[in-house]
Amino acid sequence: MLRKNWLLATAESCTGGLIAAACTDLAGSSAWFERGFVTYSNQAKTSMLGVAAALIASHGAVSEEVARAMAQGAVAHSPAQVAVAVTGVAGPTGGSRAKPVGMVWFGFMVDGQLNSEMQRFGGDRAAVRAATVQHALQRLVQLLG
Repeated sequence: MLRKNWLLATAESCTGGLIAAACTDLAGSSAWFERGFVTYSNQAKTSMLGVAAALIASHGAVSEEVARAMAQGAVAHSPAQVAVAVTGVAGPTGGSRAKPVGMVWFGFMVDGQLNSEMQRFGGDRAAVRAATVQHALQRLVQLLG
């Protein structure tokens, strides 16, 4: 990121800012970390990131479509060229057969390229959130290549 003079923005739901915290734990992160959006509610996703309410209504907050829109919105609402977005079910409640506890959708925007993927993590709420942070950052490093 430093070589390319790029900035990072995070858009987080189920992690509640833990990805941004992990980034800013690193000394010197102010050179590449721009901002973090904690968009836990659907209203926050809409008002802060521009995620269409109709998109959330039709696919649900925990969906590929919303994760992608969150990543796009983080870049659109900041000077960042890179974004990571997460939306999932951390548990212990809130899961369903279609969207079980531990299911997390990721959206990544890197210099105009949008990627998304889903992971399922086991364990309690803390374990799901920690695994989400770890996966988000590892995958982002891979995409930055």
